[in-house]
Amino acid sequence: MTILSLITNPIHMPLEPTLVNKIAKETGGEINWLAQNTACEIISPQTTNISDIISEIIGNHKIDINILPSQNRRKKLLIADMDSTMIEQECIDELADALGLKEKVAAITKQAMNGELDFAQALKTRVKLLKGLNKKIIEEVRNERISLTSGGRALVQTMKTYGAHTILISGGFTIFADYIGKRIGFTEIIANQLEFSGDILTGTVKEPIIDSSAKLSHLQNIAKQMNISLEDTLAVGDGANDLPMIKVAGLGVAMHAKPIVAKEADIRINHADLTALLYLQGYNEEEIIR
Repeated sequence: MTILSLITNPIHMPLEPTLVNKIAKETGGEINWLAQNTACEIISPQTTNISDIISEIIGNHKIDINILPSQNRRKKLLIADMDSTMIEQECIDELADALGLKEKVAAITKQAMNGELDFAQALKTRVKLLKGLNKKIIEEVRNERISLTSGGRALVQTMKTYGAHTILISGGFTIFADYIGKRIGFTEIIANQLEFSGDILTGTVKEPIIDSSAKLSHLQNIAKQMNISLEDTLAVGDGANDLPMIKVAGLGVAMHAKPIVAKEADIRINHADLTALLYLQGYNEEEIIR
């Protein structure tokens, strides 16, 4: 049995009941509202060419449409990327801005996130450009320029309340991830560690680097430690270094993702915020911890 998930961001465009009814009429199945104007699912749609039917009906409406299994929906492990996923920025680009190097560093970041460069080498190249940066400046950037992605705290707090283990795993840096992860409420935080001489950045990062293979290994190893199947896991990210864990997780979500990730991921959220990951698991509005 399958679920047809319809989720939108009501700030930009509410999910209209008339539209949902029209879709259900064409696809068959039972309508189940999870959050008024935001999230609805159609249980056991009958039509085989669902994508074609829905595309014609929704037109330009900004609705995230996904088809997923109805079984084992609520996951026991959440593993989430940080930059451009749980926060709205790329931390390393903001650090580079403090040195007047944002355009140069951001270009490398974009290539790495699109899978055009080796992630570890691209990280080392960018960190080298930041050599000499004072830790005080880094902390100011962290405190003043970084904003949490909408719905992130609700996602983490709700999953924790219902028994899930939550992990923030970042190809960025502990000086950001530890602070941000605690604000959001993650159980565990994993990230790269910048190296300093006193309070001055040396331009190097400690090995081993948290890259795509490390993210995948952490997902697999932690699931094994918890004695759960990979089907019980949820992975979310936006960049090429997140794709291996997204493809292996029971519920892998490309969140406002780069083209290569959106193309290869089975589940995509392009419009809604991070509470969409709760609706994908079948949580309703009354269950969400805000």
